[in-house]
Parts: sequence; C-alpha cells; structure tokens
Amino acid sequence: MPETDLTRLNKYIASNGILSRRKIDDLITQGRVDVNGVTIMELGYKINAAKDKVDVDGQRIKPVTKKIYIMLNKPDSVITSLSDEKRRRTVMDLVKINDKIFPVGRLDYHTTGLLLLTNDGEFANKLMSPKSKIYKTYVVKLSKPLEEKHRLKLTGGVRLEKVKTLPAKIDFITEKDYSNLKISISEGKNRQVRKMFEHYGYFVRALHRSAYAGLKLEKMKFGEWRHLTKDEVEILNSK
Repeated sequence: MPETDLTRLNKYIASNGILSRRKIDDLITQGRVDVNGVTIMELGYKINAAKDKVDVDGQRIKPVTKKIYIMLNKPDSVITSLSDEKRRRTVMDLVKINDKIFPVGRLDYHTTGLLLLTNDGEFANKLMSPKSKIYKTYVVKLSKPLEEKHRLKLTGGVRLEKVKTLPAKIDFITEKDYSNLKISISEGKNRQVRKMFEHYGYFVRALHRSAYAGLKLEKMKFGEWRHLTKDEVEILNSK
C-alpha cells in the first residue's frame, strides 16, 4: 500500500476521539491501543484508516463525521475537565450536548473566561502546540501596583522551574492604575500567569481570559456558550 494511504495511529485517534496526541502516545506505550485485535506499542505506527479497526481500552474508535467547535465563557469555581472525582461542577455541566467533546487546554478552577471545546483532536493539538505560538490574553487584577522594572522583566521572559518563559505583552487597562492590566502569552504552562507574577511578589486576585488566538468573548455572559462560525474555524485552522 502506498505510504500516502497510511495515517499515523495517534493522528487517527486524535481526529476521531477525545484526546490530544500526547495523551494518546501515553496510551499506546501503556499497551491500551489495539489495531485489528493486536496491541500496538510502537509510536509512529501507521494504519489504513479506511480498513483497520482501532480500539482504545476495548472501545472502538469511530470516525467523526461532524466536527464541533464551541466557545464557552467559563465561570469561577468550575473544573476544566470531563468529570471530577469530588463531584464539583465541570465545564461539561455547562455545555450540555449529546456529542462527545473535550476542552482545548484548560483554565484553572478560579480562572474565568474564554475556553474552546471540540471533538477535533487535530485542531486541539495544533492550537495547544508551543510551535503554533497562539496568543492568549488575560485580564489580571494584582494585589498591588506593578512596578515598571518588574513589567520589563516579565515582558522579556522570566525563569520558572528552570525554564524561561517566552516574551509576553503587558498593557495597563487605564492610566495610573497599575494593579489592573492585560497580559498576552503564547504558552500555556500550568498556572503560568499566576506564577509569573508571584515570582516578583505579586498575588493575582482575579484572572480572566478575554481572548484566544484572535477570538474574543464580546458580550457573552459567564456560563454562556456558542458554536464557532465557519469563518472563525477557518481562521483558527490557518494559525
């Protein structure tokens, strides 16, 4: 069979499942993925998507024919997860649809704002990849005014856990108010914005993601969600 007719196993599952390629690779190395009844533990393994049957943890991966792209304005005290052991409210309790979808990345429990959800794993993988350099903008309320010397250091990148962050953009919302600002970053490390400010002794009192890859919440209320338009999806796919 020509090489062009084959598809990488992790890409096939991501395109038709509810996981990113990185998590799928973990499942493969753990021996939880079968192709035609045979366990595959080889990363980079390729299949014939038209004929081969793929199972993850014993459940058949079925081709997704309808791609779903949703924008949610996540409220405070909501988990960015499909479920929660402590029975806390999750984003899936807000976006109630029959189709299986999953969050693109995550927002912390007390972080509000723009969150994307989809059933298109390749789409999610592209947006979350550091190589794509997708900018995310957050509105931040600090415990004290941000000093200029710290603003300059933050915009140039700060070393967190032995890794230096990429340059950030910081703008104050109003003149002479240095406690409320907007910061744009092209990374998405765990609690990154909070850790960046904490590094210089600032406590983040409130954190709200107002924009993602050019998308904005506009007038959406907390807990509201909507499907992305065709144009919005095309723009994101072109990133």
